[in-house]
Amino acid sequence: MQIFDLNSRIRDLYAHPVGHDVIEKILLQAGISKRLVLHPLVGTLRLSFLKRLMGKRLGDGFFECLIGLLNRSPDRLALSSDNVSPADKTAPLPWWKTAVFYQIYPRSFMDGNGDGIGDLAGIESKLDYLKALGVDALWLSPIYDSPGDDNGYDIRDYTKIDPQFGTMDDFDRLLGAIHARGMRLVMDLVVNHTSDEHRWFKAALSSPDSPYRDFYFLRKKPNNWTSFFSGSAWNEYQDEGVWGLHLFSRKQMDLNWDHPPMRQEVYTMIRWWLEKGVDGFRLDVINYISKTTMPDPENELPDGHPFIGDLMGFTGIEHYFHGPRLHQYLKEMRQEAFAPYDAFSVGETPGVGMEMGKLLTDDRRGELNMIFSFDHLETPGHTRFDIYEYDLNYYKDYLIDWMEHYADSSWMSLFYDNHDNPRMVSKIDHTHRFRWELAKLLGMIQMTLKGTPFIFQGQELGMINKDFKSIEDFRDVETLNRYRELCGSSSDTDAFSRILAGSRDHARTPVQWSSAPNAGFSPVFVTPWIKNDGDEAHCNAADQEGDDRSCLTFYRRLTKLRRKTAAFTKGTITFEHKKVHDLLCYRRSFENEHYLMIFNLGKELLPLPGGRNRLIVEIAHYDLILSNYPVDPPVPGQVSGHSAEKKDNQLRAYEGRIYKMKHNGQL
Repeated sequence: MQIFDLNSRIRDLYAHPVGHDVIEKILLQAGISKRLVLHPLVGTLRLSFLKRLMGKRLGDGFFECLIGLLNRSPDRLALSSDNVSPADKTAPLPWWKTAVFYQIYPRSFMDGNGDGIGDLAGIESKLDYLKALGVDALWLSPIYDSPGDDNGYDIRDYTKIDPQFGTMDDFDRLLGAIHARGMRLVMDLVVNHTSDEHRWFKAALSSPDSPYRDFYFLRKKPNNWTSFFSGSAWNEYQDEGVWGLHLFSRKQMDLNWDHPPMRQEVYTMIRWWLEKGVDGFRLDVINYISKTTMPDPENELPDGHPFIGDLMGFTGIEHYFHGPRLHQYLKEMRQEAFAPYDAFSVGETPGVGMEMGKLLTDDRRGELNMIFSFDHLETPGHTRFDIYEYDLNYYKDYLIDWMEHYADSSWMSLFYDNHDNPRMVSKIDHTHRFRWELAKLLGMIQMTLKGTPFIFQGQELGMINKDFKSIEDFRDVETLNRYRELCGSSSDTDAFSRILAGSRDHARTPVQWSSAPNAGFSPVFVTPWIKNDGDEAHCNAADQEGDDRSCLTFYRRLTKLRRKTAAFTKGTITFEHKKVHDLLCYRRSFENEHYLMIFNLGKELLPLPGGRNRLIVEIAHYDLILSNYPVDPPVPGQVSGHSAEKKDNQLRAYEGRIYKMKHNGQL
């Protein structure tokens, strides 16, 4: 077992799964290429030399903090494709590897009872729409009883349905209707924290002798950790003489996973839902459940390093993003709750990169089935609240790296949008000039890569960011807190521009079902809980339903193609012409079927590569089976200024093509 100290070299750290992902995260945040670390000379440098060189800039204890993080990790070696047994290509894949998932944010999906809030009845009314889209499994954001401080991610009672969504009878009926259509249901589960109105937390505050006191982090003094929703991560409870830890909102109190009775309560609750027939869970910020501790009678949680806090934007994160007992607790949860029901699990894991992802998802380890890693959602040097246009060439490099190096015994989640991020179409093209081409292009990539695609509601329609006009239009607690924080250091106008760039509310406005007032989400005489901006006149499901060239129709073709094409689920993947800027080119092959995908990732015309292996020559052996551009004539408002005439030797702005090899073709 390797022990790290100041004599360790950078290459030794980079070979460790945690060290690898930490270094890459730091480089990503700083906007520095990882080629710097891969340079042979840099790799030989010892930490002691770097400490002498950069110690004053990084601050006291930085290198000791990094060394401690690696040494307390229970896993010393990365699981690479070199030491993983080859997958059995003849074995049937588990259902979640071939499925198309669809995330529903219940408050915004469909209002079934006319009160302006989406609900379970509304979801049930749209099941046939989802089935026709080609969806195999639904993921519901939280519908549990909640005060709603963070739109349901602050759970008050895990075994009750929030009245705004309906009743448990409504849930049982919805679950039965989903299963009757051959689909599955995955629930969102938040067990890093609960609402401060949960009975456990109320009991914990009631007395120092309460058996629930150790369910949470209630301490005599706070440390310097900061909240993801701005400010300190501690609440003071003066009457009780304690401080309580909350990594998120002030009403979301962190659970203490080091306390065995608390873990058993969680496992009992999970089994309760699985007994009802739920097919699995998405686990919210699940990699945060284990915190580093030290022997301090007043607060055993150590202070975060100031430099790391400034770099990452959150002080203390190094003490919980990959805690010392994370793998132990995930294995225990799998064995005691998930495994007896053969239930599916996908973990939301902020800060986790590829090598740590292997440790969490390797089939042989018995932890999670999949993770959501977020390093592809922002380009190097940027955060969600920065104002910039996303370059798809970074996504290309990210994909190639993961597709070529993620172990066969792990499985990748494929997504762009979710309830916590602005719409990817808008991040790439602020003008929305290429809205429809981009929406279709992203779907083509998502449905043909190796992994499981997750569609977020409205993505199949080409929904974009909202044109919010004032801070009063927003509802998200993170957005409102960030705005107040930014106003303290910049003008109101600049602060509004920043939150407009990164607010989670862009993804939380009602699904645009029709061009009617309220987008067909609620009755016209009801004001929805959050407003749309009029885009439903240009983008809605009803108008796209009968349009052969619409985004909705295109997504239906994609899911149908994926379902009938074994190469897209079981096949190998090979990337070509990697260094050609704006070109993403790869092949998928399984048995005697071969597919070629080529995509223009930019706004300009892209000539296909020349030379001995010209793509224009290769595609003569293939049939074009799907493109996101019509051949003739162009559709008003949906095709860019370039001619829609088909040109095999060049790709138009954000053009994508899927080819299938002819029977007499040659590889």
